[in-house]
Amino acid sequence: MLKKMPGDEPHRIISTTPDTAVVFKPAVVQTPAIITLVIFAARFVTGLFRFAWRHPVVPVVVAVPVMLHVLYGWRVALLLVTPVLVGLVTWGFLDRPTFAHWVGWRLLAFARWFWIYRRHWQPVMTVSRLARHIRGREYLPRLVKVISDAWADRITVKMLDGQAVKDWADRTDNLSHGFGARTCRVSIVSSGRLVLTFPRRDPLETPIPALPIPDTPGVGPVEIGKQEDGTPWFLRLLGTHVLVAGATGAGKGSIIWSAIRGLLPAVRAGLVEIWALDPKLMELSFGRELFGARYAADPGDCADLLDEAVSVMQKRAARFAGLQRSHTPTLDDPFLLVVVDEVAFLTAYQHDRQLRQRISAALATLTTQGRAVGVGVLAALQDPRKEVMNIRNLFPDKIALRLDESEQVDMVLGDGARDRGALADQISPLPAPGAGVGYVRLETTPDPVRVRAAYVSDADIRAMVADCEEAR
Repeated sequence: MLKKMPGDEPHRIISTTPDTAVVFKPAVVQTPAIITLVIFAARFVTGLFRFAWRHPVVPVVVAVPVMLHVLYGWRVALLLVTPVLVGLVTWGFLDRPTFAHWVGWRLLAFARWFWIYRRHWQPVMTVSRLARHIRGREYLPRLVKVISDAWADRITVKMLDGQAVKDWADRTDNLSHGFGARTCRVSIVSSGRLVLTFPRRDPLETPIPALPIPDTPGVGPVEIGKQEDGTPWFLRLLGTHVLVAGATGAGKGSIIWSAIRGLLPAVRAGLVEIWALDPKLMELSFGRELFGARYAADPGDCADLLDEAVSVMQKRAARFAGLQRSHTPTLDDPFLLVVVDEVAFLTAYQHDRQLRQRISAALATLTTQGRAVGVGVLAALQDPRKEVMNIRNLFPDKIALRLDESEQVDMVLGDGARDRGALADQISPLPAPGAGVGYVRLETTPDPVRVRAAYVSDADIRAMVADCEEAR
């Protein structure tokens, strides 16, 4: 039987040494050199075309001067290239955004790809246990492309067959430290592909002053701050419910008052009504003149105001039944926004059991049936635990500001949010770098987005109230 096996036959099949292993060496087939050269040449040409496709600026910058030098000499090449360089420098000074979009960020992406990611890819993948060794062969996830902008690098990666996104989400710390970034975020692009985001700087490190009140009334998404990529942060209030969770001093008031400022022209026009519940008497009391009779601080009054909101909602539902499935604010049926500051004071910390049940039932009714008839809830709380806020899953859109524990991130934003980069427990407790900074998870996407709300000071609120009183 042994003589029929291919390869080198072992000299000693029977051994008196117990730890001697029997090793069978397979036959070695010699590959002709021409085939090996053809394979290497094909891989080189394919890689060259792939490189030119993904980094088009770099080949042009290198190839054009070289071709001019070979064809016409270095003097002609210098004469033709110098005006181009002067033009590019002038373009960069006169119109920096377009120059960065078409040239600057592409060159930066190539430099980062070559010097940071490509150079460290194999050791980082191996140490992070994202590479696999099977039968002596190493399999690495493929680095598809690198895109750079003003604040971060986004790397598209093709995962190994059989890998899951959770394998990468569990190793964000390994990836961030391996590539010299502070954090790493994982998001899905398509089946088998994901994007790793490595921030190079923090555009949200400085506070944002209060945004100006819009000139025209509107009930669409209101601008309340800025996203990490520098674009405005618009918060949708009509047709949804928003839950804001954060520790003391995290900036919940900034979100609430920025939303009110954005809706103020619509309030003046009669298209929006804001009903305020302020059990702490510390946040919304500054603008109680804005709310008029729709302001409550005593728990009993809060329960009555919520019951009234439920009654308005049910009457609208009875009128809209069979006629419309979505609500458009009008003067007769304005958008009703119920703002609750520190909802836990009413649902969990309320000692009156019957009052607590009334409030919890009213909030549950509003959050389950209010969207279609133009009733929304904007609630804020400090402790997101289930026993404190048992209806948190009824809020489609959630915002996590600075939290005390890492487990609370998933309580607010959903399972796996922290693994995908929502590090709300690591936000600075200092007001300047951390107040108003948080992560948003919308109903339409599972990926959290880092944002910062504009800071609305007491003076801004008083000026807003004074303007409203003058308008009246």
